[in-house]
Amino acid sequence: MNGNMILAILVFYPFIGAVLSCIIGTKKEIIRDYFADFVVISEFIITLVNFVSNYKNGGLLPVYNCELPGICGMGLHFTMEGFRMVYAMVAAFMWMMTVILSREYFKHHDNRNRFYLFMLATLGATMGVFLSSDLFTTFIFFEIMSFTSYVWVAQEENAASLRAAATYLAVAVIGGLVMLMGIFILYHELGTLDMDEIFIAAQLYRNKTLLYAAGTFMLFGFGAKAGAFPLHIWLPKAHPVAPAPASALLSGILTKTGIFGVLIISCDLFLHDPIWGGLILGIGVLTMFGGALLAVFSIDLKRTLACSSMSQIGFILVGVGMQGLLGEENALAVHGTLTHMVNHSMIKLVLFMAAGVIFMNIHALDLNEIRGFGKKKPLLMTAFLIGALTIAGIPLFGGYISKTLLHESIVEYGGNGLMKAVEAIFLLSGGMTLAYMTKLFVAIFVEKNTDSAKQNKYDNMKQYMNIESGFALMTSTLVLFIWGLFPHTFMDRVARLGEGFMNFYAQEGVEHVVAYFSLTNLKGALISIVIGILVYFLIIRTLLMREGEYVNAWPKWLDMENLIYRPILLTFLPTVCGIASRTFDSALDIAVVILRKSLYKDSPLPYERREGNVISELIGKTLNLCQSIRNRLWGRKNPTHKDFVHAAAAKSEEISESSMIIQGSLSFGLLMFGVGLALTLIYIILI
Repeated sequence: MNGNMILAILVFYPFIGAVLSCIIGTKKEIIRDYFADFVVISEFIITLVNFVSNYKNGGLLPVYNCELPGICGMGLHFTMEGFRMVYAMVAAFMWMMTVILSREYFKHHDNRNRFYLFMLATLGATMGVFLSSDLFTTFIFFEIMSFTSYVWVAQEENAASLRAAATYLAVAVIGGLVMLMGIFILYHELGTLDMDEIFIAAQLYRNKTLLYAAGTFMLFGFGAKAGAFPLHIWLPKAHPVAPAPASALLSGILTKTGIFGVLIISCDLFLHDPIWGGLILGIGVLTMFGGALLAVFSIDLKRTLACSSMSQIGFILVGVGMQGLLGEENALAVHGTLTHMVNHSMIKLVLFMAAGVIFMNIHALDLNEIRGFGKKKPLLMTAFLIGALTIAGIPLFGGYISKTLLHESIVEYGGNGLMKAVEAIFLLSGGMTLAYMTKLFVAIFVEKNTDSAKQNKYDNMKQYMNIESGFALMTSTLVLFIWGLFPHTFMDRVARLGEGFMNFYAQEGVEHVVAYFSLTNLKGALISIVIGILVYFLIIRTLLMREGEYVNAWPKWLDMENLIYRPILLTFLPTVCGIASRTFDSALDIAVVILRKSLYKDSPLPYERREGNVISELIGKTLNLCQSIRNRLWGRKNPTHKDFVHAAAAKSEEISESSMIIQGSLSFGLLMFGVGLALTLIYIILI
């Protein structure tokens, strides 16, 4: 099978599977479930076989390219090299495990057919993003992915999920539109959207101002999907209400499509640019610390994991920023960025599936409710513990390796007090990660529930997950554990696969081998561990617990969505725009009146219609004539004298008013938008 065919299969096979699964599901749901398993398992096997057969000498050979000309005007373009292959494998593996878990998770849920349809469709869209070779193709599949994954968040169809889904969709749509603006500017200035050509064209382009504008717009769109500050507002809202399998993918994979875009901008458009690197570093530091702070205060299991995802995205962005600041000597930042991306994906797969097992048994996420659930469940405890230790950066686990690389890139840069502050926040955020993960583990697996009846019920749950769910959870845990246990065997090799994508080329004969467990590198981890212990005992156990209960001490008013975004977007901007529009409209009316009274005086009309319009008057007079003829011929005894001109005018006014109401409604506007968009797409495809 040639490379072009493999790329097409990886992208479009899940879409075909989605449609077929929906058709099968209308007839037999159990067959639909196994068919969905078959689709994701075969997708993973294709990526794995392709990787193994082409991995040679530490790289992926050959590099595949696939072009589908004429689609959407500019055609679709895909490619496969080291970085893309790694994330194709990670995505396929995560979808395989979450779909296997979904059979038991959705056993008593409604609308399962819809969920599987959009679950598989989102896999195809995500593959389309990671394998795209130009920004036009990236944008097409990025938007498809946003709309298909929206259904995940709204799956339960209750008030909380629909509100969170609306927030998610608003961020996705606004981010996509702003990103498209940046793509337009970039194409106008450089004349290409091909990622390899962008790199060359940007090196020759002198007007950096326009490139910075284009890059900032695209960063807005990609950063929104990644959950970067201040566009993170959807993360803490969407994850708690979405089904656990969807949360694992939203956190572990869909956020990485945003990082994928940030890497394209940073490593192709602004390679080794210290100004851009400083911007990304600043956003990364705020995201890293802000997410950790929210997670420390949270007492909802999935919300804590969602805030944790925000924080870990910040760690990754710190690596991207350090690439720009370090210039050509950025091997540590390059390797740390990719390895922490993979680490975070796999960690959130394990942790959210564990959270799903808890939720599908007791339908609760509050720490006070689920407290003590895992005391006598060694498999669940093992999976959660390995995920917690990995994300906390404990030595001998994968998170320690990637965080060490990122930390050492900061140390290598050195610099003034500002960089010292960045390092301090990095270590503090790592310590806070250990603190909130300790809070979760202790609450679920160590402490007893304050309600003894609940604790007895939890302890007597022997069959808390079936064989398939256990396989999905424990296999993912085993892969995560082995991946981190042998860093030079696995993590270093994967890190080297991403060097070409990030435009890092090591000098011939120079190999960057890091002594991960030297005293110098262990020092950073030990500092974070000490900070984590202090935060846990001095803040969480002391300030955030009252009478043995976990309390949500985060101020309710300190919610960026309710405090800033919704008031601005739904109240302030509409009010300001309404006042401006009314003022402008009134000014035009006044100007027209003045002109008509002075320069352009009204001329008398030869005939002014009493009511109605030309058509209604013509119809009315015709009917009046017919009535007059009837009265003179066969209706002399019972003549009628109805004014049909008035009746036709009244009916005309009623139709006109109804039309105005319909045309002014939101539904009509959305309908017309959809019709226009469909006609535009048909025109583009056919022309």
